Order: sequence, then C-alpha cells, then structure tokens
Amino acid sequence: MSAPDTPQGTPGTPDWAARADHAARSVTRHFGRRLLFVPGTHLAAPIRPSSHSPFQPWHYWWQAHYVDCLVDAGFRELGSGSRFDGGNRPSAGELASRVVTTIRLRNLLRYVNSYYDDMAWLALAALRLDALAARAQKPGQRRNARLQKSLSPQFESASTDDMGGGTFWSTKRDFKNAPATAPVALHFARTGHPGRAQGLLDWLDATLFEPTRGLYLDGAWLKEGKLVLAEEVYTYNQGPVLGALLELGGDANLARAAALVGSVAEHLTVSGPAGPGRLVLRGEGTGDGGLFTGILVRYLALAASDARLPLVTRATARQLVLDTAEALWAGRTVRTDAAKRNSGTDDDGWLVFSTEPQRPAAETYAPGTAVELSTQLQAWMVLEAAARVQ
Repeated sequence: MSAPDTPQGTPGTPDWAARADHAARSVTRHFGRRLLFVPGTHLAAPIRPSSHSPFQPWHYWWQAHYVDCLVDAGFRELGSGSRFDGGNRPSAGELASRVVTTIRLRNLLRYVNSYYDDMAWLALAALRLDALAARAQKPGQRRNARLQKSLSPQFESASTDDMGGGTFWSTKRDFKNAPATAPVALHFARTGHPGRAQGLLDWLDATLFEPTRGLYLDGAWLKEGKLVLAEEVYTYNQGPVLGALLELGGDANLARAAALVGSVAEHLTVSGPAGPGRLVLRGEGTGDGGLFTGILVRYLALAASDARLPLVTRATARQLVLDTAEALWAGRTVRTDAAKRNSGTDDDGWLVFSTEPQRPAAETYAPGTAVELSTQLQAWMVLEAAARVQ
C-alpha cells in the first residue's frame, strides 16, 4: 500500500494534509465504534485490538482530544471541500458532535468528573467544535452551550487562592498543577475572562516556572504549611501555557511565549532519525503520556503562525512541528485489519505510529502487540499541526 507522501507538482514537499487525512481515517476506522452498539453514538476504543465490553478503562480526556483532532480535520474539510473519509461517510464535525454526546452518556449522563484538567480539555474542544459549526454555517452552532454551562462553574470553583492561586487538579483538592491550571486559564481567556486567565498564568510563572531551563514544573502540594513542588517537567505542560499566553497577548505575555518556545527547542528535543540540525520533540511513552507531546505541538503550531512573535520564534516553532511530524511519519508502520479486508470495504490499511518520535513504530509497537489510542491521537494531532503550518 502506498501512503500519501508528496503532492503533485511540488516534488519533495510533503503533503501534510493528505498525511493527516490518512491518520484520521486510521484512527476513526480502527478505534472508532458505537457505545453499546447504540446508533448515533461514537467513541474511540482505548486500545486495539479490543473487545466491545463496556467495562474497558474509561479515559475521559483521551476522548476530549479525539474531539479536538476531529475538529482539526473538520476545518481542513471546509478548506478543501472534501471529507477526510469520503463523501459517503460522516464528516469530521459530525463525528466530533457524536463523541461529545457519547462522552456524556458514557460518563453516567453528565459532563462533570473528578479531574478538572479532563473537564478543561473537553470544554476547550467543544469551544472549537462550536467555532467549526459557525464557520460551516450549520444551525445550532451553540449546541455545546449546555456543556459549557455545566463545566464553567467547575473551573471557577477549582481556581482558588489556596497556595497563592492556581487550579486544583482533582476534586480531592490537595494538589494544584500545570495540567489543570494552564488549560483552565486558556478556557477563561477564550470565554471572556482575561483577568482570571492572567491570574492563573501569573501563578504558574511565580510558582511552577523553573528559570534555569525556562520551563514549567508539574505542580505543587501544600504539606504542613509548606509548598512542596512536583519537579517533573513534561512536554504537555508547556503547550497550554503557551496557548494561554498567546490568547491573552500583550507585550509581557508574548515575551514569555517567545522565551518558552526557545526553551522547548533547547531542552525538550532529542536526537531523531532525521539527523543533526533537526528539532524533534521527545516522546513521553504510553498511557496518558502518549498524548503529551502532541498537545505541545498543537500550541506550537499556533506560535508558528502568530505574527506578533519574532520571526525567529515563529521559525523555531514551525521547525519543531514539522521535524516532529516528519519523524513520526517516517517511523510509521502499516498493519492489515483482516476483518475490514474481508468485509470488502475500501480500507487503506491501519497506520500505527510510534510512542516516541525518535524511534520507529516497529520498535515501540512490535508486530502483533496492542496499540493505545493515546499514542495514535498524538501522531494525528502532530500531523494536523503540520498541515496548518505547511
């Protein structure tokens, strides 16, 4: 099977939109399924191969990023005038709407759960889905108003003055961290609450910013009256911070954003298969970590296209996106789904992407091993980002 590679008329230039379409088809066809076989529902299985048991692990926030990836594909569909999976199948926007509805069904008829970062990711994805519907001039583009009405008070409740500010990670309210504070700040910024957003960013800068590397640590506990830092540095924590800084704008925030892009390039890249001079972001493994680098790349794509940033910053952000995308694409493998092949459908093969951009998928997912949704969403997310900055 030949996969999309270069567009006609531009030899040597990758067709990132075609590659993103291929990833979108691979995830939706090979992971997508109905909930309990109910018509009109749609979720992604957490692992493949998998059973259709309703008792599989429930990863709320993986599904939120599935919505975000479908919205990416939906905006490309509007630009190209063609559907990523052919004219006889649902559009990306239709599938995204089904996922949002089905998340509520699977989550026991509510959008609220125990983790504020999970809820923030879904709220952000739903905002983008509404924007897609508005761009497509679809009726009822405020279809997710109920979701926002349900989740927005959760973010207000979790963003307190305890520990000097920030947002709690979970309803246990014993830990504040970047994974919750940054996407909540971005949500506040995008829903008309810039003051609240700025306060959260300032807390991140005062509490979790590590100046030696210019990156944000994971979080902080309050133990026996003292602030105790969780000093891990993860790729995805940097992403929504960058997004919120860009969303709010202003000289100080934009300067922070530019510095953050430079720090990411210096400290979070690895020696990839493309050789020296390439800026390939490191991977963070499987499970939840399988999404981390993709989330960072999503916001680097925003930086790459933001004319308010210095040219060198935009160029660095663009290179981080494209080099990471190229490494993931180069390391892909293709599996044949026997069931789909025997059904006579026009299946074009199951793309499997590596958990780590610098390593081929044949190493991280040996033939015959199960593949996690998070890692495949990450690759799809990176390819969509590459299509936007191409």
